[in-house]
Amino acid sequence: MQSNENTENTENTENKEPISPDEQVIGVKVDNNRKMYLYLTGKKPVQRGQRVIVETARGVEIATVVMSPRRYEKRDRDLKRILRVATEADLKRDEKNREKEARAFEIGLEKIAQYGLEMKLVRTEYTFDNNKLLFYFTADGRVDFRELVKGLASVFHTRIELRQIGVRDECRMLGGLGVCGRELCCKSYLPDFAPVSIKMAKDQGIPLNPLKISGVCGRLMCCLKNEQETYNYLNSRLPNPGDEVTTPEGLKGKVHSVSTLRQQVRVIVETDKDEKEIREYEAADLKFAKPKQRRRDKRLDISEEEANKLEEIEKMERKTLYEERDD
Repeated sequence: MQSNENTENTENTENKEPISPDEQVIGVKVDNNRKMYLYLTGKKPVQRGQRVIVETARGVEIATVVMSPRRYEKRDRDLKRILRVATEADLKRDEKNREKEARAFEIGLEKIAQYGLEMKLVRTEYTFDNNKLLFYFTADGRVDFRELVKGLASVFHTRIELRQIGVRDECRMLGGLGVCGRELCCKSYLPDFAPVSIKMAKDQGIPLNPLKISGVCGRLMCCLKNEQETYNYLNSRLPNPGDEVTTPEGLKGKVHSVSTLRQQVRVIVETDKDEKEIREYEAADLKFAKPKQRRRDKRLDISEEEANKLEEIEKMERKTLYEERDD
């Protein structure tokens, strides 16, 4: 016990030492957190892929080095140092913590049922030093879990923290596959959730079917945000369906439909024989007034039932964004 205290005192002293210009900076990620945090390496040689022990807002954690060491810069002056490179004993302790978390999850389910609370337990996590045990859960509204905390504390004899999370965070923690067949974006690489709207699906010409634009979490798919900037640019170079345009031959016509990605426009023109036909042109070859507002393509019209479902999704989306800001 005395040995551990001496080690911690040494580490705390090292964290207060003046920063040398030769100091190196690394980026680390704590398990189940997609954000990268910067730390100083101190006098310890560290390589990408190694496991290190760091101090975070939650307490002492084990993390993985995801950014190779770089030279210290003046903007890094407020960074903490890593406590140490993880030893074999640290890795075994982390593995044991995972086993304890599984048991804690089972007990958490039992206690929630015992107190009759309307909440869904998603995950349990121990901090590396076991000073805190976190229970993540989802619920439709506020939950009075004070008695639950007392019951859990009497079993685990450590600090208990319950955190209510949203459905997106639940998917991030549990993982899974999207409709594209790849791992969920929130689990694989997204550091933060970006606001997503149904307007993005409209701008990208995606059928407004709630089942096709919703992710595993039941909210709008995060990937709608990925190409929105590209579609905004491409759409700005196109006329709206119904707009009047002038073709390269000098014919006047009305836009029948557009292909955003191919930048092609189908135009209804009147020929010399007073007959109407549809011809396809490159958008750059047409003359037209730039539309002030992108109008909805009638081909994307949906049923009343689908419209109601989309309205419900938008309400949930706004609620989710409000809860994330509130957190």
